[in-house]
Amino acid sequence: MDFGLMCIFYGLYYGVLGRDISGIITDLMAVKIGYYTPTGIPNRLLEPNICAVCGNIILVQDNANAIVEKTYNLSCGHTFHEFCIRGWCIVGKKQTCPYCKEKVDLKRIWEKPHVFYGSLLDFIRYLVAWQPVIFSGVQFINYLLGLE
Repeated sequence: MDFGLMCIFYGLYYGVLGRDISGIITDLMAVKIGYYTPTGIPNRLLEPNICAVCGNIILVQDNANAIVEKTYNLSCGHTFHEFCIRGWCIVGKKQTCPYCKEKVDLKRIWEKPHVFYGSLLDFIRYLVAWQPVIFSGVQFINYLLGLE
C-alpha cells in the first residue's frame, strides 16, 4: 500500500514537473527559430509554406509518391504541421498562434480528452504548489477546534 502510494505520488509529481519544463522548453525552442518572441514582433518573416513552430517546410503535394503531411490552418490563416501545433497548444500550454499571437480555439482543434488531461495536470500542479498552505490552514483549523 505504501509503495503504491509512493509510486502514484512520484508519478504525478514528475508528470507535473515534466509539463512545466516542457512549457519553458517550448518557448526557448520557438524563440531560437526566430518566428516567435514572447512579447514582441517576430524576428523573421513567415513564408506561407513554413511551419512557425519547427521552422521546416510544409510538404503538401498532390503526387501519388510524395509525402503528404497533415496540416492545420488556424483562424488567423497560418498553417502548421498538425503535430507541431498540437505540441504548441497542448504540451506547451499556449493558446495563441505562434506567429501572430491571435487566440486559438482549443475546443475546436482536437478531441476533448487531450484538453481535459491538460486541465487535470494544471489542477494537480496548483494543488502541489499550494499544498503547504493547505496543510497549514488545516492544522490551524484543527488547533482552533481543539482536534489535536
